[in-house]
Amino acid sequence: MECPNVRAPRSTLSFADPSTFPSVFDLESDTAGSESAGKASFAELGLPRKLVRALAREGITHPFEIQAATVPDALAGRDVLGRGQTGSGKTLAFGLPALARIAESGRARPRHPKGLILVPTRELAMQVADALRPLGREVGLFLATAVGGVPYDRQISGLERGLDILIATPGRLGDLINRGACSLDDVEISILDEADQMADMGFLPEVTELLDKTPAGAQRLLFSATLDGDVDTLVQRFMTDPVTHSTAPPAASVTTMDHLMLMIPPTDKFRVLASIAARQGRTMLFARTQAAVDRLVDQLREVGVRAGGLHGGKSQAVRTRTLAEFKEGRTSVLVATDVAARGIHVDGVSLVVHVDPPRDPKDYLHRAGRTARAGESGAVATLVLPKQRRSTQVMLQKAGVPDAAEHRVRAGDARLTELTGAQEPSGVPVKDEPRPAPSGDRRPRRHFSDRPRRFPDGGSREGGRPRFREDRPKRYADR
Repeated sequence: MECPNVRAPRSTLSFADPSTFPSVFDLESDTAGSESAGKASFAELGLPRKLVRALAREGITHPFEIQAATVPDALAGRDVLGRGQTGSGKTLAFGLPALARIAESGRARPRHPKGLILVPTRELAMQVADALRPLGREVGLFLATAVGGVPYDRQISGLERGLDILIATPGRLGDLINRGACSLDDVEISILDEADQMADMGFLPEVTELLDKTPAGAQRLLFSATLDGDVDTLVQRFMTDPVTHSTAPPAASVTTMDHLMLMIPPTDKFRVLASIAARQGRTMLFARTQAAVDRLVDQLREVGVRAGGLHGGKSQAVRTRTLAEFKEGRTSVLVATDVAARGIHVDGVSLVVHVDPPRDPKDYLHRAGRTARAGESGAVATLVLPKQRRSTQVMLQKAGVPDAAEHRVRAGDARLTELTGAQEPSGVPVKDEPRPAPSGDRRPRRHFSDRPRRFPDGGSREGGRPRFREDRPKRYADR
């Protein structure tokens, strides 16, 4: 796609020694503080004073590498490609220029957002929103999310009030546009976060269709762990003379954590997994399928491990509650599919376990990135059956982990406890805690037997037959 190049010249930055920058960063640390990545401050990058003051109040005074590199070009109006692993500080790298630009352009029209941030998962959308909302308030901007699994009415209401920046997953945004609730005609800056995951998840046709609906001359920022293959197709089609900035490659993060190949007999797999899950500390287990996640959660809770499950088949309310329980320590184990491998940050995850070896090295790296964040220590353990040993070794080599330590273990081994902190589960099944009744005026749903019976003659049993489903009011049939 050809677009006139009317943007300002690229800003240039120089760094005395790139090795002085940290190689692993933390998504949440974007809003919780950062260590100095060089002498430049956010003010010197050209950000508005209000944003600089808001960052300073949070203790954020110096940018991370990806932020220092990309913010000046983005503020100058350039299209920017940012390459950096999950947790490298990308949220502020694209969020700050977007806030600065849109704050100067006046309020958005109803149903016409001026900024668009596309992300692959609901959880990442919410985390990006949580990071940027406080900063948006400082410059008078309204931000909201549009994700699947939640009712449309609230999202449509926000758009009708005039939404400055929309943070959305591709599927839900497409639905809102088809309903006439949203138009991308006024978008001034479009941002793709975790573009390679969107490609891996098959979202490229939807992303392409959405970007086609934005103005041809709009600024575009794309952030990804890799910039090849399908991601490059997006770059060639939608970006004009983009400037590229790369931080340490994803494989660099593997040096900050311990990697374990736990060789186990097939008959001992669940007992090993259960004893690892019963350890002290916060643990994430990754399984390949939604059914495997649900099965593992049930099995672990049955032997006394307080575990929760997270995958794309659960409603957004359940996913939000499960993640909150894990963050708050009410559950110590989170079992997840790869929906949780990108973007989600929980402090203090000290062990990541691959229940089955991942097929793709990228999946290994993204899952592993849930631990050893922001300078913390952590370990990654992969449960390997005898027939999986060779393929797992090849996968780890491709992931940049050629020297993962191999250990033959069984349930109850002292060596397993030494490596992972494994301990025998209590064996007392975990019972679900009763949840409080819904607040507000919402009336609890009654059991069918509690409903008053209605008959054609006004109530006499002899007078006729009760109503069948097709005779009920439509509001019941559609519920």
